[in-house]
Amino acid sequence: MRLAKDPQKDYKAIVEQGYDACSAAYDEARQNANAPELDLLIPRLAVGAQVLDIGCGAGVPVAQRLVKQFKVTGVDISAEQVKRAKDNVPQGTFMQMDIMATDFPSASFDAIVAFYSIFHLPREEHAALLRKIKDWLKPGGYLLATLSSDPESAYTEEDFFGVKMYWSNLELGKYHALLKEMGFELLDASVIGHGFGKGAPAADESHPLVFARKSDGQWGDH
Repeated sequence: MRLAKDPQKDYKAIVEQGYDACSAAYDEARQNANAPELDLLIPRLAVGAQVLDIGCGAGVPVAQRLVKQFKVTGVDISAEQVKRAKDNVPQGTFMQMDIMATDFPSASFDAIVAFYSIFHLPREEHAALLRKIKDWLKPGGYLLATLSSDPESAYTEEDFFGVKMYWSNLELGKYHALLKEMGFELLDASVIGHGFGKGAPAADESHPLVFARKSDGQWGDH
């Protein structure tokens, strides 16, 4: 692990290029996963609801499962992952972009999911992303996302599925406080694993999961 503090480096490019390079291996590791955490969300949405998948990757398993009942839009910084998502989930709409440079009209989505993706953004941007999510959600809309337990300064590792990768985290209490300040109601807080399928060559991990609802009548930021 190496601290990522060089102001001359584009760490988002490391994420983009890393997932481009490891897309095949990462996709393979996700093939046998089924995202059981979506059971929290799916029963609460009407058929045809609009769902945004932040960090959609290759679309498996999250978008692939959601698109069976809902209209899914996915955003990912990796062009190769987006290409795979379009092949894996042809019914969805997928865009290659930095989520912080993405904009949607207010109240566009009934739900937003973000699995194993927020921690690839600099933690200085996490509050701003949550504000974007709040604005993009319809009143009463849902957020289902993996977060982090402990605060970690930005760092890189050299061997994430054979490539260099970047992470940065706030601590869980800070995320909960931010969501509360923004008018979210916390519906469920639990812990899930690394999200790869059985037999994937990955160390055991634990990731806090937050399931929250935007309060009725809150349109965008005030």
